[in-house]
Amino acid sequence: MIEDDDGTAEEILAELGDRGYVLDRAADGIEGLSRARDGGWDVLVVDRMLPGIDGLTVIERLRDDGIRIPVLVLSALSAVNERVRGLRAGGDDYLAKPFALAELAARLEALLRRPTEPRETVLRVGPLELDLIARGAYRGRRQLELLPREFQLLEYMMRREGQVLTRAMLLENVWHYRFVPQTNLVDVHIGRLRRKVDGPDEPPMILSVRGAGFILRAPA
Repeated sequence: MIEDDDGTAEEILAELGDRGYVLDRAADGIEGLSRARDGGWDVLVVDRMLPGIDGLTVIERLRDDGIRIPVLVLSALSAVNERVRGLRAGGDDYLAKPFALAELAARLEALLRRPTEPRETVLRVGPLELDLIARGAYRGRRQLELLPREFQLLEYMMRREGQVLTRAMLLENVWHYRFVPQTNLVDVHIGRLRRKVDGPDEPPMILSVRGAGFILRAPA
């Protein structure tokens, strides 16, 4: 559950805990997005108005990452056009505040009954393979020894194969910065990752795009 209001969060945690749910809570959009990306959840309850990153942006970024966890949106905005916005952003259901806790529980039960797509556990781009469960990375038969941040960076790039990624995009989505600082952090990590991914006798897969950013693509 991503909910910034302590009172609302406590009521939901108590009600659903009594019904046998195992819950965890994040109090802002940035923390919630990061923890949702870590995986392992069956359903998300996301408040619409959140500090840091609003709830709809959280959902949109999860969907952009290919994460299909069912999401119930909570919001004080009850107009039809606001409900439509919530569903179009990637929400699976929309519940306006104030609401009855029994209805919240019933809607979650309905979401959990829906068949879910099998979770993607291995990413592949050309000879590059990333095992999201075992946290292993390989180029062909060669294992890549990646640090945790390098693994996150490579996962983000592989999910966006062939897309030019700016430094601002990487700082926001891999490091979760709310602003773009004057730093060479991205260039340093890209350099280290490139040396591990692209061996001396291998065609390069991580390329710089002058004046724009970086791109990962399979060798021709």
